[in-house]
Amino acid sequence: MVEIFMQYGLFLAETITFVIAFVVILAAIAGFSSKNKKSESGHIETKNLNQEYDAMKESIQHTVLTKHQLKATEKKRKADDKQKTKQADDSSIERRKRAYVLNFDGDIKASAVEALRREISAVLSIAEAQDEVILVLESSGGMVHAYGLAASQLDRIKKRNIALTVCVDKVAASGGYMMAVLGNKILAAPFAVLGSIGVVAQLPNFHRLLQKNDIDIELLTAGEYKRTLTMLGENTDKAREKFVEELEETHTLFKEFVSDSRPQLDISAVATGEVWYGKQAMSNQLIDDLITSDEYIMSSCETADVFEVKYAEKKSVADKLGISIQRAVDKTLLAWQNYSVKDRFSHK
Repeated sequence: MVEIFMQYGLFLAETITFVIAFVVILAAIAGFSSKNKKSESGHIETKNLNQEYDAMKESIQHTVLTKHQLKATEKKRKADDKQKTKQADDSSIERRKRAYVLNFDGDIKASAVEALRREISAVLSIAEAQDEVILVLESSGGMVHAYGLAASQLDRIKKRNIALTVCVDKVAASGGYMMAVLGNKILAAPFAVLGSIGVVAQLPNFHRLLQKNDIDIELLTAGEYKRTLTMLGENTDKAREKFVEELEETHTLFKEFVSDSRPQLDISAVATGEVWYGKQAMSNQLIDDLITSDEYIMSSCETADVFEVKYAEKKSVADKLGISIQRAVDKTLLAWQNYSVKDRFSHK
């Protein structure tokens, strides 16, 4: 038994030594690279959704159609492609409409705005008045300034007089709805959640707990309202009143923004902080139609060339190092497991 533990301990020590050495080498490479090479930015990726849907359709056809039907379908497809090519080469014929699909999955900080602004810049560099931008939006909202910036990015599209359609499959609430109202059309799935035109703030206060343990907190400010409510100090009624006043001001700005962007709304009825499901949102004119993003995008492919545009960030050396370390750890754990199993069977 002692021999077994000695062998296992030796194997473990060798493995750990190898992992540490591997990490040190990778860290040195990462440090050298960061000093001698500027980090490269990401890049724009574009996918032709017409071709993707056609490929899906052809795959199904090859399974369900007979040889005769396939031959007829292929003949029609070639004729259609020939006609499209002819029209594209004829300068006298106005080119086919293009639709650009963007995706925004928002967190509390609207972190996706960094990719969104690059995607919009790329699209605006080529889009023309007859084109359309389709934004597939998912967000429960978050920080006011962050979502204000995201909405401003969408406003760039409207200023160029390019149609903006916003599709909501799950949720566009609070800051998410602030973005949505920039759309010329807002489309939502029947059970998508929309609205929450309100402002909320909450924070804990540990003053009494600290006071109970004889811990004093001194908060020094220059300016009467530099700090209103605090987590550690004693909050006063005056500070609370000022804080609520600031919330109300923010809410007023939110309501004005929504009213200016979507004047058909009865803002007094919907700016209560409530949320509505798709059908209810339709009744309250928060949206224009009930339809999923998939259905709308696929129907757009019938009349337009549809492209999905995505900004892909290049992984930093640190990210790659983390992935490499994780793989090394996984291999090590697997090796330990295999060694342990082999050891048990060989010493029965």
